[in-house]
Amino acid sequence: MNDLREEIEETEEVKADDPVVTAILDALAGGANPTFQDVARSIAKERAKPKDGPNLWRRYLQAVKQQSVHLAKAGRIEIVRKGEAVDPKDFKGIVRLRLPQ
Repeated sequence: MNDLREEIEETEEVKADDPVVTAILDALAGGANPTFQDVARSIAKERAKPKDGPNLWRRYLQAVKQQSVHLAKAGRIEIVRKGEAVDPKDFKGIVRLRLPQ
């Protein structure tokens, strides 16, 4: 059982190098409470090429949502709706991200 925990912890450390995870944690570093769209837009802004259209951020939205849920399940961030932390497995509507309180 301890071996499994160690593997999970190693996997989480590897995921920390993921550019989407890094963008999420960077957005939260200043104490801000960004939405999924805010994080996706910041990723798109960094990676934009001259030929890319204004909706490039939508390409990153699903990845931001998936990684946010993963980070919330691991306890590294909270997903917040109407000021209350929600279950990362079951939420809907407009939500924000924050560091655990």
